[in-house]
Amino acid sequence: MARAQLTIDLPEDVWISRISTAHPETLFRVLAAFPDGDTGVALLELTGANVVESLRGMHEAESVVDLEPLERNDDSVLVQFETDEPLLLASMQAAGLPLEPPVEVTDGKASLEVTAPHAKLSALRDQLDAFGMEFDVGYLYESGDSERLLTPRQQELLVEAIEAGYYDTPRDCTLTELADRVDTAKSTLSETLHRAEETAIKQFATNLPEFADADLA
Repeated sequence: MARAQLTIDLPEDVWISRISTAHPETLFRVLAAFPDGDTGVALLELTGANVVESLRGMHEAESVVDLEPLERNDDSVLVQFETDEPLLLASMQAAGLPLEPPVEVTDGKASLEVTAPHAKLSALRDQLDAFGMEFDVGYLYESGDSERLLTPRQQELLVEAIEAGYYDTPRDCTLTELADRVDTAKSTLSETLHRAEETAIKQFATNLPEFADADLA
C-alpha cells in the first residue's frame, strides 16, 4: 500500500480551474464529496479576502447546477454544491479510489493525498492522462512501513523524544532529562533512539532516486 501527495493541474476550461485562477487568493477546500448519478455533490469551504467574488463565479458557472451557502464568516464561506463536471471525483471513481478530503484547490491546481495499492495509483495516472490533467508527485512512500520496521519500544521512545523537544533546534530536552522522563537508563535510551533513527533514515532514503535500488539494511 502506497501513500502519495499529488498536485494536479486542472484543465483551464473546468469551472473551478477558471474561478480559482481568476481569484488565486482564495483557497477552495473540498471537505466531502460523493457521486450522484452523472453529477457530483460536495461540501466546499472558500477562504480568503475575496470569497464573495469567488462565490459569485460559482453562481455564474453553468456546470454548477446547484449551490447552497451554509455558513458565512468574515473571510470564509461554507457551501454545498452540485456539479455536472465532477472531473476529479470521476477520475478517482474510475480508478476505484475514494476521494480523501480535504482536497485543496488554488490557482488552477488541486492538491490531495491518496492511499492505494500501486496498481490503483497507476490506474489513477491513466485516468488523469485521459482527462488531460498533468500532475506532480510531492511524495510517495509505503504506508505503514515505519510502524512495521520500528519495534513498539522504539516507537514509544521516539514519540516521547519528539514530544519532549529532544529533536528541536535548539533542543528543549537533553538526553539525561529524557531518560528521567521515560525512566530508562541513559545508555539504553541512547542506543534505542539511535537504532530507531537509523531505521527511519534508511527507510526515508529508499524513497530517494539515488537510493531507489540500494540495499540499506
